[in-house]
Amino acid sequence: MKNFDYKKSLGQNFLMDKNIIHKISDSINPNEEDLIVEIGPGAGALTKELVKKNCDVICFEIDTRLKEILEGIESKRLKIVFNDFLKVNLKEYIDEKKYKNIYFVGNLPYYITTAIINKIIDESNPYEITVMVQKEVGDRFMSKPNSRDYGSLSVFLQYNFDVTKVVNVNKRCFEPVPKVDSVVVKLSKNKKFKANNEEKFYKLVKDSFTQKRKNLRNNLRNYNLEKIEEELKKYNKDLTARAESLTVEEFVNISNNI
Repeated sequence: MKNFDYKKSLGQNFLMDKNIIHKISDSINPNEEDLIVEIGPGAGALTKELVKKNCDVICFEIDTRLKEILEGIESKRLKIVFNDFLKVNLKEYIDEKKYKNIYFVGNLPYYITTAIINKIIDESNPYEITVMVQKEVGDRFMSKPNSRDYGSLSVFLQYNFDVTKVVNVNKRCFEPVPKVDSVVVKLSKNKKFKANNEEKFYKLVKDSFTQKRKNLRNNLRNYNLEKIEEELKKYNKDLTARAESLTVEEFVNISNNI
């Protein structure tokens, strides 16, 4: 966009590559009775494709300077909300009883990626979340046990979702050009795992990764270690193992049995 004053404080890097825009759009397949929520539409490059899906679309944009551009997109099923997504009460804008499935999509500012995803999960019932994130962050989302990037965030997301890559995005696809490459990641709701007490499960995971280089005996010293070791033996492991060696399913089973 010529002569537009991009604000670094808002993490504004607008996606300009039409091929990538179409790949993101093509990865989202709602029905008429579904809803798409777009976070940070910017100049509306992706929004213009989303309104072709023939379902309701709500966009949250913090920058009111983009009002004329976004309100110029023709669609009877498009609603633009000029407000900070992190500050709004989603239930005021989304009637979950009205929609069969809710799809979230967005090019997320790197510095608030986790906060936005946490808000989506805490305040709504997302069927699918498709987000563009810093490649390093996306690697953490998708990482598997015994890899460098695997941590509590990986376990948390993979407990709730199937995490897959849509497309890698070179930094030159943006204006202005950021310092790092990105990746588009899709989080699709799964029903693989069920912790009996999710609060207890999340705490166990967080505590297990408190100091990543230390083993479970050190990180979980405030737990019943005998009981945990008893569970670990089922997977041919013991308290000298590090948290990064445990699968999501193993964390769930240990949480359910201690």
